[in-house]
Amino acid sequence: MEVAFRKLRDDAVVPVRAYDGDAGLDLSACEGAVLGPGERATVGTGLAVAIPDGYAGFVQPRSGLAMRNGITIVNTPGLVDSGYRGELRVVLLNTDAHEEFVVEPGMRIAQLVVVPVASVEPVEVEALPESERGVRGFGSSSH
Repeated sequence: MEVAFRKLRDDAVVPVRAYDGDAGLDLSACEGAVLGPGERATVGTGLAVAIPDGYAGFVQPRSGLAMRNGITIVNTPGLVDSGYRGELRVVLLNTDAHEEFVVEPGMRIAQLVVVPVASVEPVEVEALPESERGVRGFGSSSH
């Protein structure tokens, strides 16, 4: 399946897969930023994308940045709906308590995963069907 990207800036980098079979397309920064310890910044990619109908894009952190530098994405995964045509921007968060992190233009900062999504219609009901789990929430499966 092809996914169309449009450069909004000449220095934008159209994403590619690092390896055949990878689920994510690497997204690169198109601008610089400095994130002090505990700080966040919205970093533009300089790209717009046309996610096909019936699909959604999910912007995910890069595991190497998380492991080496404590860099994650605040609203992970960031949802890109099929109708959105604005710039892809990534809300980075520096979780390191002591070191600042410098984002350089061209640096791979996130990855985009495109997946099929069901079209659902919300329906209000008086009661939900019973399930084995029921209302048990956070931590309910630990023993």
